[in-house]
Amino acid sequence: MTPARPASPHPVLQLDQVSRKRAGRPAVQTLSLTLQPGQVLGLLGVNGAGKSTTLSMVAGALRPDSGSIKLNGEDFLEHPELAARSIGWLPERAPLWPELTVREHLDAHGRLRGMHGASLKQSREAIIERLELQPLVRRLAGVLSQGQRQRLGLACALLHRPVLLVLDEPANALDPVQVTALRAVIREQAAAGTAVILSTHLLPEVTAVCDRVAILHEGMLRHEGNVHADDHAALEHAFFEVAMGGTARAA
Repeated sequence: MTPARPASPHPVLQLDQVSRKRAGRPAVQTLSLTLQPGQVLGLLGVNGAGKSTTLSMVAGALRPDSGSIKLNGEDFLEHPELAARSIGWLPERAPLWPELTVREHLDAHGRLRGMHGASLKQSREAIIERLELQPLVRRLAGVLSQGQRQRLGLACALLHRPVLLVLDEPANALDPVQVTALRAVIREQAAAGTAVILSTHLLPEVTAVCDRVAILHEGMLRHEGNVHADDHAALEHAFFEVAMGGTARAA
């Protein structure tokens, strides 16, 4: 079980009027979001809604054209080193080196985040056990299946115990058993105080693990509210209303 984190006086993540253009067109427009410790926020929207661009900015891979991003109260743009120290990021396709083994990947990611020696070994072995990667530790990443690559990418994202976990379509390429295991890991991280933001276009992923939802359409926030697992119909209505160009009522 992941140890609980000490309480923080600041939101883990705060986006204020963030905008970004891609290929000369608005991808995200004046987006404001707040994420508290232990919250799981589902970023919901159809393809092209701006989810991946938003997560890339949150993870520090893209710089916003305007607006601010704060992590635990610190300005993300003034302190880009916060990404390596405090954020675990799993893009839609895990960026892996095909010539490295699973264990070598974890060691490399740990060293990039300032982990060494016994601390790195302890964290590496714990995440290998938690994600059931033992049979794969000597296997090259280049020969892993897509589902195995996704599990390795998640292991790299969790290795340094980030305060914010950023997941872009994390259930892609996973079978039903692996999806269930992924949901358990997300709930475990949230219970320990880690904030989680995940993008998806699948309503069941939001109702299964999220307690907040933000629905994007054409790069703009059109609905934000609480997730009630027993009220799937209301969220479904909001999603399709937004997808058709409307603005759903906030919950």
